[in-house]
Amino acid sequence: MSILDYKSAIADILARTAEKEFSECTLSGDDILNMFEYPPDKQMGDLALPCFKMSRTLRCAPPVIAEKLAGGLCDCNLIKGFNATGGYLNIYMKPEYLTDTLLHEILEKGDDYGRTNEGEGKTVLFDYSSPNVAKPFHIGHLGTTVIGHSLKKLHEFAGYKCVGINHLGDWGTQFGKLIVAYRLWGNREAVEKGGIDELVALYVRFHKEAAKKPELEDEARAEFTALENGKEENVELWKWFIEISIEEYKKTYAQLGIEFDSYAGESFYSDKIAPVVEELKDKGLTVVDNGATMIPLEEYKMPPCLILKSDGSTLYAARDIAAALYRKKTYDFDKCVYVTSAGQSLHFAQWFRVVGLMGYEWYKDLVHVPYGTVSINGAKLATRSGNVILLKDLFALAVDKVKGIIDEKNPNLENKDEVACAVGVGAIVFHYLSNSRIKDINFMLEDALSFEGNTGPYAQYTYARCYSIIEKAGGVPESYAIPENADETVLELLKILSRFPEAVKDALDSYEPMTVTRYILDVCAAFNRFYHDCQILTDDKEVTDFRVSLTKSVATVLGNALELICMKKTPKI
Repeated sequence: MSILDYKSAIADILARTAEKEFSECTLSGDDILNMFEYPPDKQMGDLALPCFKMSRTLRCAPPVIAEKLAGGLCDCNLIKGFNATGGYLNIYMKPEYLTDTLLHEILEKGDDYGRTNEGEGKTVLFDYSSPNVAKPFHIGHLGTTVIGHSLKKLHEFAGYKCVGINHLGDWGTQFGKLIVAYRLWGNREAVEKGGIDELVALYVRFHKEAAKKPELEDEARAEFTALENGKEENVELWKWFIEISIEEYKKTYAQLGIEFDSYAGESFYSDKIAPVVEELKDKGLTVVDNGATMIPLEEYKMPPCLILKSDGSTLYAARDIAAALYRKKTYDFDKCVYVTSAGQSLHFAQWFRVVGLMGYEWYKDLVHVPYGTVSINGAKLATRSGNVILLKDLFALAVDKVKGIIDEKNPNLENKDEVACAVGVGAIVFHYLSNSRIKDINFMLEDALSFEGNTGPYAQYTYARCYSIIEKAGGVPESYAIPENADETVLELLKILSRFPEAVKDALDSYEPMTVTRYILDVCAAFNRFYHDCQILTDDKEVTDFRVSLTKSVATVLGNALELICMKKTPKI
């Protein structure tokens, strides 16, 4: 019985009790389940039910509600005890549930502990990362990339079929700028050698030169128009720029353990937009204002959704609608999730609503997951001025730092480079996902590369410590005896482990990987208290077998959780 099943069983008992005690009660077991809290002090119980929200519905004072509900637990064999205090019903778990039932479940399920079949038979698309081609993969892309991939892994863990789409920014006037820059100052040999870095240098130079020669902007627009019209030379350059960019991006994705099912970018949908515009017009949704085509959304308290400029060129909303229609037809998704900056929230709200106005009920299955902006030491990121930290450079700094630590403390470690990459890159990922996704982040390099305190390396080291102990014990015992009186730190550790399925569910429901990251730190803290207070390898075989089994359960939960936030498991550090 998982902790969720355990809580559900108690919630059902309390719901039946409420129905008997209160004539106007409409509370279900699920209602009560969602009210449970974990008390901050273990003396106050393992579970607490605050009765304040029920007061108005049940027309009774919270302390009286708590007392009456407590009566339903008198014969409950799932719990050790309970009390009603100050409007709270406090419940104490049986230690046997933790030391026997829960520990057995974790060890038996292993990598499947915490999984559910919630998403069985359902397909979810994830549109994330999506850098602009021929521009650097910098710290500003880290959010959409690791948040998006973590959400994908969380959904896979819950049984969904997931499709990862990298909607590349591979179309637009910037390619006209790059073509002009390449012809003026670039050459094939330099680009082949320098790759995307050389393309970025050309792009930055274009803007510096255009500030002095504004006519370069007109040349760029003309070259992009030629590209749109299929000019062979421009098309070849454009495809080449894309190939160079994807090759570079895949190196970073490999470090993060990310693979995409599709790299269909903006250009893929260019021939699918005109039918969408016609459909919008045919359904009477559009109006023309100063030559621009738009869809009024005042009724929904939003400004108009712009579809076409006055010159007839398409805007992002038209392209995104075309992409959504194609994806629904191709994948028949149950949910399509877009992970982008919070600055695009209005844009997504607008075109989601337009899809609904077109008569497609599945517009409700379109989900925007926003995240906060990233600045560097308080300065806004800007490719044009070169104010960026490239992810490959950031990862390289972190990996080099880990290599230095390994050379100092464990120079004979096998797979040194592999471990350094896992820990170094993991440090950056963990640092980012330790924050609420919606929070703006002022990225401080020193903080990101700090391995002290509640960091990724601390979590990975705790995971490795578990396996070191297991190795010294000669492996995990086939069986273990339940201690008559388990140490308090053992029980507290098991309580934390019991909450993993809930952490996964909360992260899924809120689209918030931070929930898992913070949970990992709770596990690490509880295990290290246990490690400090309880000698694991002792002369008493029964005690040792139980504690080694508990250590294995910690490694299992930590390993499962680390993978959900795009971090690699490292049994040896």
